[in-house]
Amino acid sequence: MSPILFWIFSALMLGFGAATIVNRNPVASALSLVVSFLGLAALFFSLDAYFIGVIQILVYAGAVMVLFLFIIMLLDLKAEQRRQLNLPVLIGGTGLALLFVAQIVLVLHSFPAGKKPLIPLTAPLNDASNIGMTLFSNYNLPFQVIGVLILVASIGVVVLSKRELK
Repeated sequence: MSPILFWIFSALMLGFGAATIVNRNPVASALSLVVSFLGLAALFFSLDAYFIGVIQILVYAGAVMVLFLFIIMLLDLKAEQRRQLNLPVLIGGTGLALLFVAQIVLVLHSFPAGKKPLIPLTAPLNDASNIGMTLFSNYNLPFQVIGVLILVASIGVVVLSKRELK
């Protein structure tokens, strides 16, 4: 992938990630998160990690976001009302974010292995087979626990959002 496409997809991902946080409307925020997931999938494709990119689109941009939108619609969330800006909190948050970015830049410049080019792979890997074998052999129990947690969370949302008849 050319560096121009990398920067375009990175900016797209970061911009819509920020829009996810800034939006007051929960549906617009969820849709911004979908576009951010698609930008991340494009970055995975640029790294020749096609399986991870497709899973990113199918699982996160597809299934998880449909679940999020279903829960938002089920809970009937309204757009958040505008509040007054708290100037000390805004200055403090901006200063902390700048310190965090400065720390990341400092670490990246002092990391010598980050400046070396990556060694190309000699043989193509079968991503789906390796991920499936690892997931269902080494991580079988955590995989099933996560499935049960998602099921319980979905049932909990339906029960909590059920309106009582008057």
